[in-house]
Amino acid sequence: MTASNRLLVFAFTDPVCTWCWGSEPILRKLQVCYGERLEISYVMGGLVADIRAFYDPANDIGGDPERSNEQVARHWLEASQRHGMPVRTEGFRLFSQQAVSTFPQNIAVKAAELSSPELAPGFLRRLREASAAQARETGRQEVLLEIAEEVGVDVERFRRHLDDGSANEAFQADRELAQQYGVRGFPSFLLRYQGREMLLPGYQRYSAFERKISDLTDGNLKGQVPAATPESILKFLRQYGRVAPVEIETVFELSPAECEEVINELSAQGQVRRISAGNGVLIEGKL
Repeated sequence: MTASNRLLVFAFTDPVCTWCWGSEPILRKLQVCYGERLEISYVMGGLVADIRAFYDPANDIGGDPERSNEQVARHWLEASQRHGMPVRTEGFRLFSQQAVSTFPQNIAVKAAELSSPELAPGFLRRLREASAAQARETGRQEVLLEIAEEVGVDVERFRRHLDDGSANEAFQADRELAQQYGVRGFPSFLLRYQGREMLLPGYQRYSAFERKISDLTDGNLKGQVPAATPESILKFLRQYGRVAPVEIETVFELSPAECEEVINELSAQGQVRRISAGNGVLIEGKL
């Protein structure tokens, strides 16, 4: 597969956006079903510059940082019931008087890209998990450094890119790209294929991606759903690390009951473990 025949997906995102978290099953399915024919790049959009000056009328979020934590937690829990990804509201504290923005999390992703490019997607994923499913205070630099270390990012280089402004400069370039394409909400997705482009604003179902990809590529690219065997699901877990059950259900087109049956089988064999994650669980393959 040459670069010119590869579909590029630019995912405009913020590490602490709940519908970006909810899009993880769809992005996983795109990666699995289209394989090397598709490449996903993440563009950091920066959802909240300052929560004190921010207001989301649809969800009544904004203003005082401490009050906003209650509003965001309630919104995330409601969204979780729709998109299926786990959320922890107990101890949730995304904002404080010292942490009023989501920009630090966005900048941290760029620092990971500059420090250890191959590990940056894993850093973004773990950052989403830490924020949504573990209620860690990811706006604090010490927590961001912990997450970098957890996924194997070169922590000294990571810290240097945070401190010398290079990560922020890369973040500002991402914001300019979002502005260039008129992106006003997250997630949004830009599909690019052989010089042709298509923007999909907002949360999207996999079926919507399928239709748009077919239109953009004149039917030349089609996804293939993998067989839902315990072996293929275990391979998926080992490739992506921790996943929520809804990600397995989405990728392999299983019902919740069918997914639970496979997880139970793999768990009985000692192949996977369940990790408590707020109102749900994450499944992790054992090495």
